[in-house]
Amino acid sequence: MNLNITGKDFELTDSIKAYIAEKVGKLEKYFGNDFDAVATLKIEGNNQVAEIRINILGDTFKAATASKDLYSSIDKDIEILEGQIRKSKTKRDKQNMVETIRVNNQVTSDSVEEDGVIIKTIYYSIKPLTPEDAKLILEEDVKNKFLPFINVETNKVNVIYKLKDGKNFGILEPEA
Repeated sequence: MNLNITGKDFELTDSIKAYIAEKVGKLEKYFGNDFDAVATLKIEGNNQVAEIRINILGDTFKAATASKDLYSSIDKDIEILEGQIRKSKTKRDKQNMVETIRVNNQVTSDSVEEDGVIIKTIYYSIKPLTPEDAKLILEEDVKNKFLPFINVETNKVNVIYKLKDGKNFGILEPEA
């Protein structure tokens, strides 16, 4: 861990430096020892401001707080940084999990020698909607190209889908 502590408008004491090093050291549980940290401390009026920046693998996390006590500002910064780091790690873990599932699905589909075998099942909740409401929901959803729903006018399951032109929609409706 590379830690750079800067004090503006006042002299840094050894106890403040040690406190910051201890608190920033707690972030090692997320990254190990391979990150850079910059702490800038300054006085603005009656408030003491602590700003801490963490750089790790191209990601930057930043927190800046002001309070009457410098130590509480540092504590608040560490709490904010931990929240940002946890959120980023959770997001990255979910993304890695999705990528792993995609790779596994691709391997499964490549390894199947028979044609016409069902290899994937997607579950949808079906809600009673009017075709116009279903169209509005599908317009907002950029990920999906179709939406099954119960048509409130006919009480039958319908599917609305986006046409290839990207502007228009179609509806699948049972005959009987």
